[in-house]
Amino acid sequence: HAFVTPVEVEVNNTPPATRLVNLPVTNTANVSVDFTSAAEKSIDAVVHVWTERIESGYTHPFYQFFGEQPTQRRSLSSGSGVIVSNDGFIVTNNHVVKGAQNIKVKLNSGEVREAEVIGQDAATDLALLKIEGEQYPYLPYGNSDQVKVGQWVLAVGNPFNLTSTVTAGIVSAKARNINLLGYDAASGNVPLESFIQTDAAVNPGNSGGALVGVNGELVGINTAIASATGSYAGYSFAIPANIVKKVVKDLYEFGNVQRAFIGVQIRDLSEDLVDELELKDFNGAYVAGLTQNGAAESGGIEEGDVIVKVGQAFVNNSTQLQEQVGQYRPGDKIDVQLIRNGDVLTKTIELRNSEGTTALNTMPVGSKIKFLGASLSEVSKDELSRLNLKSGVKVDKLSGSVLQKSGMAEGFIITKIDKTPIQSAKQMQELIASKKGNGILIEGVYPDGARAYYGFGI
Repeated sequence: HAFVTPVEVEVNNTPPATRLVNLPVTNTANVSVDFTSAAEKSIDAVVHVWTERIESGYTHPFYQFFGEQPTQRRSLSSGSGVIVSNDGFIVTNNHVVKGAQNIKVKLNSGEVREAEVIGQDAATDLALLKIEGEQYPYLPYGNSDQVKVGQWVLAVGNPFNLTSTVTAGIVSAKARNINLLGYDAASGNVPLESFIQTDAAVNPGNSGGALVGVNGELVGINTAIASATGSYAGYSFAIPANIVKKVVKDLYEFGNVQRAFIGVQIRDLSEDLVDELELKDFNGAYVAGLTQNGAAESGGIEEGDVIVKVGQAFVNNSTQLQEQVGQYRPGDKIDVQLIRNGDVLTKTIELRNSEGTTALNTMPVGSKIKFLGASLSEVSKDELSRLNLKSGVKVDKLSGSVLQKSGMAEGFIITKIDKTPIQSAKQMQELIASKKGNGILIEGVYPDGARAYYGFGI
């Protein structure tokens, strides 16, 4: 589960001066919200996700000379998931299934199914799974842009392995950026954070579960809690359903997310900026800079503009701007409303990808290739620099591969094979092919800096 360290706030205990006023008395005895229908619709569509991770390897590069036996660790963990189609597609958090060799899903009926990973996106912490079968109960998507602060919501999931638990609360805030997700070096994409904050009780095991509106619609995927203890302390955060819907659609169609960029450097409005620009309020995202030849510059947006609306959605800050742009693909055209020198203008912008074009990425990110049943990709320059490596090849997916059976985990960066430095996936493929019928030793490092060695015969 993901946790957020709370921020210490200085509290002024001096009581403020008060004035007594006569307030009208409201009779709330007959005011109630019925959650039973929403609970009935969602409880069968939320599943228990069980994962198994197996890690093993040799601690010494010359293990064969010392008779060292490989060590193996097996760990089990669990989370939640939401069925989003009647043919068994399930959305969950990426951190729930990341690095798992085996994934099983337990339905509310008690039936257990094996799940396959269709796609993962670290930048939004979402993953798409598939179980065999059809006619599953599922949750329809709601429009998270229409979710309002103060409205009732349900959190449905499996906290502490307590299957099918429903809790209720209200939406406490929207467009929260809590710096939870790190930079995704594999794809080069920066994290997209614009969480819905609620006070519905969410605990370890709720990750990947549903945040549901009172009509039984999916408005978010529960992802994190703010806590000093690891358990619920009053705040939880969910990925908005509009982002979930877009990511799921991309993973289903392409196997990766089609990330759109508007090409601006943005910041929230400060009091000085509001005064300088003679604005009426603090709503909007200030354009502090433009990407040269980017979508915004080409569409007529200028430095110093204040973006207040994207499509039909108003933008109150930079986080909301990122959330709205994150719902589109490269090549999509959007109307951007902005304030410039006191005038309200509308510009039509054609969004672009990270390469500055409108092309869709129809191949998995990183020009991945299949090798021995594993999916490999080149390692980014940033990650090589961080780990002090000259070269290497990253193992992205291992399902059913020879490498998986050796005990290797996803994310491992292969740096050498039988002491030969690995420069590319193609070179690695050719090197392995030349050693057919012989045992090989693979050397490398995990993203956290831990080194490991794996040996197997082919």
